[in-house]
Amino acid sequence: MDLDLRKIRYFMAVARELNFGRAARDLHIAQPVLSRQIRALEAELGVQLFMRDRRRTELTAAGEALYTEAAPLLAGAEALRRRVGRAGRGADSFTVAFMPGLTVTGAVRALTAAHPRMTVDVLRTSWADQVEVLRDGRADVSCVRLPIDQRGLKVRALFDEPRVAVLPTAHRLACKSELHLSDLAGETLLQPYDAVPEWQAMTGDTAPSGLSGPSGPPAALAVEEKLEHVAAERGVVVLPQSTAGFYHRPDVTAIAIIDIGPSRVALAWDATRRTRLISEFADLAATHLRAP
Repeated sequence: MDLDLRKIRYFMAVARELNFGRAARDLHIAQPVLSRQIRALEAELGVQLFMRDRRRTELTAAGEALYTEAAPLLAGAEALRRRVGRAGRGADSFTVAFMPGLTVTGAVRALTAAHPRMTVDVLRTSWADQVEVLRDGRADVSCVRLPIDQRGLKVRALFDEPRVAVLPTAHRLACKSELHLSDLAGETLLQPYDAVPEWQAMTGDTAPSGLSGPSGPPAALAVEEKLEHVAAERGVVVLPQSTAGFYHRPDVTAIAIIDIGPSRVALAWDATRRTRLISEFADLAATHLRAP
């Protein structure tokens, strides 16, 4: 049996919303059409994907399994579409993604010098999409900060660098030359806990990342947003030393945390792709990307 990707996309829309009406609006189709497509998918798979009554829609165990497995399937299909489209247009290009604070110029220049007829593009990522750009085909390689979801990826370590706490200049700790993580106990962390797992271990807090309560500021994804919240004295962030230095501003200060692990930088790419260009760039990155 061949899976119909359109039906899978319809399923994902319903699974996200757990409401057929809202999912149909998102997809710009009529609700009865969506319901028929989901029933057809269930018939093809031989399982029930949703349990529905007048009050709610829930995923079955089979639906949960499909929801987990379908996301990388759709991302892979999108990546394939983009790569084939570039090849069909005769586009000879290579895209390098990178996280804030990382400088890929040396490796990019070296690859361009070795392949002068090829266009080497760069793509700035965030903590939220540093891996997704590989899965959906926007980038050929990505300079990432660990930890990441490494499923389906090849990862090559590059270097480690210290992490710092970024505080408003008027903060009670701003005059210190170094900090222990425990010095920040009671502060609001303005970033996802998976970026600073030591924080959750210290606090034991399982609340949504970056929230100080119902009225607290939302978790900011972009570095610039994080620093705006810090400068407004809404909380603190923990950043790699190079990122804090790159985004230096007078209303915040960066202080080394002496009892926290380093930020680990690596190069990642789709493990199913074994092209000469990726191997070549991985070697160049190992040579040219260094801790600041």
